[in-house]
Amino acid sequence: MGKCDGRVTLVAICSLQLMAAFQRQVFDFLGYQWAPILANFLHIMVVILGIFGTVQFRSRYLILYAVWLVLWVGWNSFIICFYLEVGHLSQDRDILMTFNTSLHRSWWMEHGPGCLVTPVLDSRIAPDDHHVITVSGCLLDYQYIEVLSAALQVLLALFGFVYACYVSKVFQDDEDSFDFIGGFESYGYQPPQKTSHLQLQPLYTAG
Repeated sequence: MGKCDGRVTLVAICSLQLMAAFQRQVFDFLGYQWAPILANFLHIMVVILGIFGTVQFRSRYLILYAVWLVLWVGWNSFIICFYLEVGHLSQDRDILMTFNTSLHRSWWMEHGPGCLVTPVLDSRIAPDDHHVITVSGCLLDYQYIEVLSAALQVLLALFGFVYACYVSKVFQDDEDSFDFIGGFESYGYQPPQKTSHLQLQPLYTAG
């Protein structure tokens, strides 16, 4: 019963991770954030493997899923530090998120709740094919929205890691309790001996 409950809970966590990852992927595409887009894609693939491993009793897939979650927590921790500009990190270094291919930033910068975007006309600092804007009146700044999104990913990853380790351990214990290859040998099974159909009859001689 505990094993079944653990599997169901892990599948539910993976499903929440998929929904959160797809939602994040959409907004990263809209903001041309290529590094997060690549990371989200890898995350989605590994979470799908985690669901498959949970349903098909594949402990190796769950171990891979758990290892990835450690990396995923590290990446999202970096995202949090990046948008909060911890240490020497700065949001002005666009190369970190866009691979220096775009001047765009987070989609939430212009589309956050309550944000009012005002274009600046005749700006001399705007490069070709770009325009300068001012954003005001936001109920929540875009960097905090990104931080909350990354924090949600970290929280789900922590729960997923714990349950992945638990379910993987249960699967391995079940595999050890019954060896599918040499299972009969472990129970002292002896194959039947071949017997000849030819029966020997006693030979009587006249005395």
